[in-house]
Parts: sequence; C-alpha cells; structure tokens
Amino acid sequence: MKQIKKMFLLSLIIISVGIAASLSLKVSIGVGAYDALAQSISFLTGIKVGTIGMIFNTSCIVGQLILLRKGFKIRHLLQLPLTILIGVVINFFFYEVWGSITIDSYILRVMLLMAALAIVAFALAIMLVLDVVTFPLEGFCMTLSKKTKWNFVFIRQSVDLLCILLVVLLTFGFSLSLTLREGTVIGMLLMGPLIGFFMKMIQPVLRKFDLINEEEREIVTNKDSIEVV
Repeated sequence: MKQIKKMFLLSLIIISVGIAASLSLKVSIGVGAYDALAQSISFLTGIKVGTIGMIFNTSCIVGQLILLRKGFKIRHLLQLPLTILIGVVINFFFYEVWGSITIDSYILRVMLLMAALAIVAFALAIMLVLDVVTFPLEGFCMTLSKKTKWNFVFIRQSVDLLCILLVVLLTFGFSLSLTLREGTVIGMLLMGPLIGFFMKMIQPVLRKFDLINEEEREIVTNKDSIEVV
C-alpha cells in the first residue's frame, strides 16, 4: 500500500513538473541549460520540444545501462515511464493549452516563471525525499560520478556548461531564437535554495502519511545535500 501511494504521488508530481516546465518555456525569458538545448534543437528541427526531451532523457537511461550493466535495477528502469509522461505533458500543455495564449506583459512573464520554478522545486523536493526514482540526467551524472570517482556537482555543472556552449553555437550558427536569457540565471540562483527549503518542509508531512520513515529520511537528506549543493 505504501508503494502504491508513493507511485500515485510521483505520477502527480511528474505531471506537475511537466506543466510547470511547459509554462517556463511559454514565457520565453530563458530556461535551464538542458531545457534550452532541447528547445533550440526543437527550433532547428521542428520536432516538438517534449519529444526532444524524451530523446535526451532516454539517452541518459541508456548511458546508465551501459555504465551499470548488471547493476542496472528496476528503479533505474522507472526513469523510462517518467521520461515518457513528462514529455507527453510538456508537448500537450506547451502546444495545445498555452499555444494560443499571448503574454505581452514582461512583469507577468517574470511572475509566471517564478511560479513555474517554485512548482518544479517543490516537485523535485518531494521526489528527492521519496527516493524512488530520479530524473534521467541526474541519474546518469550520479552513475558517472560513482564509476569515475569524479565529484557529482562537477559532472552536473559540466553538462550544463556543455549545453550552454551548444545552445550558443546553434543560436548563432543557425540564427535561432535565444533560449538562454535572464530566466536561466534566475533559475540557477533560486532552484537549489528552493529545493532545500521545500525538502525540509515536506519531510514531516510525508512521514505523517507514512510515505517515508526516519531512516529513509536520513539517507535521502545526506545524499541530496551532495546533489543540490
């Protein structure tokens, strides 16, 4: 019963992340480096941005399979339905729901971006505390960190830098709309602190509903202090 409740909550969380991510794309004032690369490739190829995200994330899952081999577990495979669900949600909301809406006010765009960031941070905090499944990019970086003994933060930040470099090359090489803007900086500054804040807030609530126990909480908190820093 506990696992069923966890999976139901995770499904709601993933949908929330997809909706918030599509909103941050809609306001067009910059998104995170990984999403910016997906959006730039979407501009270039005409493939929907959620579909590009699914391709990226599936590649990260395959990368974990190659690195882990026999160590690849069911919890790693759970990243695949997560990838599909979030990609479908992003495509639906970005193209079908938000597609016909025009947002002219810059202040409103900033406010909507802040709301989207808060929703994503809250959702990620719950996912990290539950510790059932992680996003494929983070999963790949963690796996690479364990295999190479390189610091997780160094690897994750290196991926962001690579994405930024590719976005710049694509933008100026093919005259695409710039997907790295002030919203990218806002997200980089706020996401980590927001996740930490929400993790502390959500832990007693999840314990109250018997979704985590004290031992699980300690393991997750210790691990995520490495991931979020």
